[in-house]
Amino acid sequence: MTIQKGDFVELDFVGRIKETNQIFDLTDEKLAKKENIHDPKQTYGPKIICVGEQQLVKGIDKFLIGKELKTYTIDVTPEQGFGKKDARLLKLVPLSTFKKEKIQPFPGLQLNIDNHLGIVRTVSGGRIIVDFNHPLAGRNLIYELTIKRQVKDTQEQLQHYLNNLFNKEVKCKVEKDKATITMTVPEHLQKPLKEQVQKVIPALKEITLEEEKATKPKTTTQA
Repeated sequence: MTIQKGDFVELDFVGRIKETNQIFDLTDEKLAKKENIHDPKQTYGPKIICVGEQQLVKGIDKFLIGKELKTYTIDVTPEQGFGKKDARLLKLVPLSTFKKEKIQPFPGLQLNIDNHLGIVRTVSGGRIIVDFNHPLAGRNLIYELTIKRQVKDTQEQLQHYLNNLFNKEVKCKVEKDKATITMTVPEHLQKPLKEQVQKVIPALKEITLEEEKATKPKTTTQA
């Protein structure tokens, strides 16, 4: 059995920067602890993706097609990874912008400006250069990748597709060829979401969106 575009697969992987061998992404929690890069905020474990939906870097997405359930080592170029460095994304930000937010800039500082993530590269008087390229832009990468299984269960497919799409746990339920997704979706996005889900999971013939109920804050009574 070989993997085709549109298949759902479960993967384990370790991503490294080729030049330094530094790990920047992985699914194995034990290895993260061993390498002293464990992040308690991160969810570890095998990742389930839909091949061809760019839920991982382009180089891996493309590589998976035609492969079998086994382990591979993959070289990923900047073009197939996080892109080349773009000089246009090096911006001069006035010191006053930092002072307004009570931030003392220094090289290496990561920050969010107008919902864009950047890294301070140089600080010279009132001139601060901020790099808005992806931190791994221009880097050659190596992935050690294991294709563990092909995921056939529709509930499992939908759950992980939505989790990856919205970067959070989404409540959903599948009964035969019908699915119910419980989340708040703006009206103008409801139809595109349904169409996208049905394109990725054609077995679903009917999709219902239910409004996510706000959880009431717990109250405590004092004796």
